Amino acid sequence: MGNLLKVLTCTDLEQEPNFFLDFENAQPTDAEREVWEQVDVVLKDAKGVLDELQAYKGAGQEIREAISNPNDEALQEQAWAAVVPLVGRLKKFYEFSQRLEAALHSLLGALTSETYDDPTQHLEREQALAKQFAEILHFTLRFDELKMTNPAIQNDFSYYRRTLSRMRINNVPAEGENEVNNELANRISLFYADATPMLKTLSDGTTRFVSENKNLPIENTTDCLSTMATVCKVMLETPEYRSRFTTEETVSFCLRVMVGVIILYDYVHPVGAFAKSSKIDMKGCIKVLKDQPPNSVEGLLNALRYTTKHLNDESTNKTIKSMLQ
Repeated sequence: MGNLLKVLTCTDLEQEPNFFLDFENAQPTDAEREVWEQVDVVLKDAKGVLDELQAYKGAGQEIREAISNPNDEALQEQAWAAVVPLVGRLKKFYEFSQRLEAALHSLLGALTSETYDDPTQHLEREQALAKQFAEILHFTLRFDELKMTNPAIQNDFSYYRRTLSRMRINNVPAEGENEVNNELANRISLFYADATPMLKTLSDGTTRFVSENKNLPIENTTDCLSTMATVCKVMLETPEYRSRFTTEETVSFCLRVMVGVIILYDYVHPVGAFAKSSKIDMKGCIKVLKDQPPNSVEGLLNALRYTTKHLNDESTNKTIKSMLQ
């Protein structure tokens, strides 16, 4: 896989972009470098965020004891001492989501600009930026999978807010309040209230990008997303491409990215990913998912079932609905 890009000509894929997106080795060209470096700073912290989230145990035990023994001051203090540093971590994850959205804006700005005629050329010639966009989506879906399976996050934060307001009423100075003031606590609370908070951040961010760049046709953004979904699908279903992945991790990376761009497209495109006019071959994408070992893709199928916007529209093809049932 030495070369940055190898173009294949596949007669059976005439309608689909038929190039190999090198998710493993793409390096930035001079033209990509400035945006690439901005985004790289953010992506360098993404792994640490996932590791911290994966290790997040919560203060359930301390909270339960404090609630069961409301008059035991020592237990109240123990619960508070356990929750405050956890809230610091939750604040850090929330702040990272803001940085991620800014990075996404930089990438979309580059990948949808008028530099090239169409999204295929952008993705083909700006492989390092396409790879970073893919890494953001991969991180997002991974973060949300971990968050969904960890109810401690919302419990800890709710307990923190309830205790804080009680302390205010009683004029007790609250250590850690400087960490999270009321306005920030409201925003963080809204963030975690969503089943898939990072995905919501990205879809809101992409929608904002489109509305702030009125000079850019919305198709520049939606075509970039649909092309990326297609490229991932083609790489996964074509043995000649798939054999170039050096690890199984790249396969799951590619699957996650495909699902991530479908969901973003579904939010940003006026009629969504499931409509007849959609530029994404949804049946083909779902088939690719279903061809994988079931335990490896259940979370991704659930993401399509429960976090898309248009799946349950009247206009959605019945076959697609039944494929996802």
